[in-house]
Amino acid sequence: MSNKAVINTDQAPAAIGPYSQAIKAGNTVYLSGQIPLDPATMALVSDDFEAQARQVFTNLKAVCEEAAGTLQDVVKLNLYLVDLEHFAVVNEVMEEFFDKPYPARAAIGVKALPKGAQFEAEGIMVIGD
Repeated sequence: MSNKAVINTDQAPAAIGPYSQAIKAGNTVYLSGQIPLDPATMALVSDDFEAQARQVFTNLKAVCEEAAGTLQDVVKLNLYLVDLEHFAVVNEVMEEFFDKPYPARAAIGVKALPKGAQFEAEGIMVIGD
């Protein structure tokens, strides 16, 4: 018998492919990549990078909360940016959503992201004991 559970919330965008918003295995939650889609309209929230970054972290926060955790429970983040020139903006926005100690992190420059997004983030969260 599997201890794997699917995490799904309408407070974050619905999956746009064959994946779950998150999978919980034991006390570890694997958070799928979130792009800056408005969950109500499934459209990009804005063309502005800073607005996109805020929406990505808002979406991740909603999935964390549905899994009975918070962003502070995230232990690893992978960030994907179409333009690494926005790296400083990501850091500023991230400080609005996360408190010290910050999670381990990677920031990766990519050629393109789904739906023309400029930013995507995925992570791993550990909850409970």
